[in-house]
Amino acid sequence: MLFLPEMKKVQFKYCVIVAFVAFIQSCNSSTTNNPVLAEVGLKKLYTSNVIGVVPIGTTGEDSILLINEYIRKWIKNELMVQKAEENLTIDQANLTRELEEYRNSLIIYKYKNELMNQRMDTSITDNQIEVYYLNNEDNFNLSKSIVKAIFLKIPVEFANQRQLKEMCSDTSPEGLGAIRDYCIQYAKAFDIFIEKWVDFDVLLNNIPVEIENHEQFLARNNFIEMNDKEYYYFVSIHDYKVKNDIAPLEYVQGNIKSLIINNRKIEFLKQIEDNVYTEGIRRNKFKIHNQ
Repeated sequence: MLFLPEMKKVQFKYCVIVAFVAFIQSCNSSTTNNPVLAEVGLKKLYTSNVIGVVPIGTTGEDSILLINEYIRKWIKNELMVQKAEENLTIDQANLTRELEEYRNSLIIYKYKNELMNQRMDTSITDNQIEVYYLNNEDNFNLSKSIVKAIFLKIPVEFANQRQLKEMCSDTSPEGLGAIRDYCIQYAKAFDIFIEKWVDFDVLLNNIPVEIENHEQFLARNNFIEMNDKEYYYFVSIHDYKVKNDIAPLEYVQGNIKSLIINNRKIEFLKQIEDNVYTEGIRRNKFKIHNQ
């Protein structure tokens, strides 16, 4: 059974409730005077249950809205529980075991997570990354082609093709600086991927051309050059790796860090369980009965 007056009829009532809640909070009184705010079946929501719902300093009108919303959510939740209990079998509705397993899993997870945050070493050196890479190279085959390249998209009227090709062949700090200065002034778009690897597909998305066989193309070409009515496109390819090649260390460095951390977590959590079990033996905390 549900007792919930209409909103317009209870504005004054909840003003009183807000004042009462504030009184409880300030005086820390007992729950002897603890009016019922709502009922769903045999379940009751008391005034004491809404303590903390209204933050300190909230205006009266906002307090009413917060409490009304809390009451509505409580009622909806209880009605859903009631409906579920009415329609589930006894076995389905008996959640004692499931709830206990969930609670146990949750509390163990929180305990382990707290220990990891406090005690597990998360620092990883470049040497550790390199050692892991060398010991597991076969696990780092590329699933796609990658390149180190320079990409330019220049309006046709500003594109001195010969000059741009010469500029892109110079990857010294001074040469790259000259390319950036030129592109900042004239380019519609540009990217310089000399210090890092980029997926070849990502680069090709910026060019109105389709290259079906990346492996064959990269083996035969050092650059891509084309233009349409508006723009001149140029890609200078300075290094590449194709699908199924061993990935360069710098390309998979981030993945290796994650793998090392994950392996540490697995070992750390196993050690926690072993230590707790050993302590249980030492302190006679459990018994195993032979059957």
